[in-house]
Amino acid sequence: MQALPRELALRIALASRILPGIDIARLVEILHERVGSPLDDEKLKAITVTNLKTGIGSLDGEEDGEDIGIGLANIKLAVRYLWGDEAQDEDIPEIMPCKDGDMPDSIRVAIGSNSGALINGHFGSCIRFLVYQLSQHDYRLVDIRSTIEADSSDDRNLFRANLIKDCHVMFVQSIGGPAAAKVIRADIYPIKVPEVTEAQDKLKEFQKVFAAPPPWFAKILGRSAEERVRFSHDD
Repeated sequence: MQALPRELALRIALASRILPGIDIARLVEILHERVGSPLDDEKLKAITVTNLKTGIGSLDGEEDGEDIGIGLANIKLAVRYLWGDEAQDEDIPEIMPCKDGDMPDSIRVAIGSNSGALINGHFGSCIRFLVYQLSQHDYRLVDIRSTIEADSSDDRNLFRANLIKDCHVMFVQSIGGPAAAKVIRADIYPIKVPEVTEAQDKLKEFQKVFAAPPPWFAKILGRSAEERVRFSHDD
């Protein structure tokens, strides 16, 4: 594979991670085919949604790119990353400070995301985790954590789990069994949200659980064992 400057390699890696089934080597192959060699900043910025879509489709025998099984939104986002626009995601919400004691009886929630404030990332490939502090009546985005360094880790799933080990709950579009086991061992409760969902919508929905928390959630909130048993009996 062509040796690339770190900045270009990073852009290609980011794009690859939101194109299901297209690893870095395959994406580089598509780019060479569409814009020529050697790859450089000018060539990456010449990539269009149409030629990337067609290039992906040609690998699967779908020259028109209409039936490749990768959403158009993901392809558009991949093009932005190839252009170097990852840092210009205008829909990323603003981080709000949250000191100890600011939100009593709250938990920390991680959200796998590829763009804006959306739950639209798979655990093993999302480009960032949005970290929220969540109570029954309030929520705040307290951190945004890039996952790019996970790619150079010996155990990428463990790296990602450790990245959010201060969180209690995690929302992602999907997660495999072995990865879920590592997340659970980190005392994080994984929840799948298959459809692309606004983070704030899911957080507001989850706030309803505070009123009558199931045993695992009551434990996170520090409820006594007696209270947790009472819930189980009532349920």
